[in-house]
Amino acid sequence: MIIKQVPVSGAITTNAYFYIDETTEHGFLIDAGAEAQKLMQIIAANNWHIEQILLTHGHFDHIGAVNTIRQKLKIPCSAHKNSQDYLLDTQYNLSAYFEPEIKVANFLPVVEGDIISLKENPTVSLKVIHTPGHTQDSVVYYDAANNVAFVGDTIFKNSYGRTDMPGGDTQQIIQSIKNKILILPENTVLYSGHTPPTTVKAEKQNFGL
Repeated sequence: MIIKQVPVSGAITTNAYFYIDETTEHGFLIDAGAEAQKLMQIIAANNWHIEQILLTHGHFDHIGAVNTIRQKLKIPCSAHKNSQDYLLDTQYNLSAYFEPEIKVANFLPVVEGDIISLKENPTVSLKVIHTPGHTQDSVVYYDAANNVAFVGDTIFKNSYGRTDMPGGDTQQIIQSIKNKILILPENTVLYSGHTPPTTVKAEKQNFGL
């Protein structure tokens, strides 16, 4: 598998990720937060075929390039079913406080336990794990076969996501981290929205587990 982390900058710098099957060159784009042209140039330069945009949650810094990219590539966007509250409400997704305001409509809703597979190679798939706390629509996309998880803003290297914004809950995020993420195999690499990669083993130590 090819994993390419791309920092994209709007009001906040956020990690976008390409998760590409090197055999077919098909894959997913996770958290297209900003700089649509930059992301499109990377896709074109590598001749990658993006089948879906996957969102870890609906905050503005993770969704800013979604509309442009999905229109150009004619692909769907998937997010947790609770993302309706964030993607269509600029107060909830926080874009109301920045320019421009962002809304993302007509997404494919996913829930805990769903498997999202590549059409070109169904053996490549990501499992949806619902991890509320940073937001109520936060999810992790987990590939057990390759020991990787895209965790959005639920957990960072040596830290975890803020809970003082709409839908945030400190107790809930701690439970999500301990009961949903840190139970994964210790060699699982965690790719977050704003920090370098870490591992389940390292974060278990940080949480005293």
